[in-house]
Amino acid sequence: MLVSLTLIVVALVVVALVGHLIAVAVALMGARRNVSQLASGLEIIAGHVEPLKDRLVPINTALGDLLAALATVDRHLLGVARILRG
Repeated sequence: MLVSLTLIVVALVVVALVGHLIAVAVALMGARRNVSQLASGLEIIAGHVEPLKDRLVPINTALGDLLAALATVDRHLLGVARILRG
């Protein structure tokens, strides 16, 4: 009797393990599909933003010049504020 109960318990554990492994396999296949779609979407985005590379360098340079000019204006305004405060 003890042997038959042990075999039943082992069979139940094996069935539960198989069920969980099948669920993991299904989840991994879904994840693979999603990652594949994500990769193709990122490749499309990379193709769309490629032309921006040539335009961003001058924009970045102009923004650096603007930052320097605004810093100068800020220093002048701080000087004016000190004079007006007394």
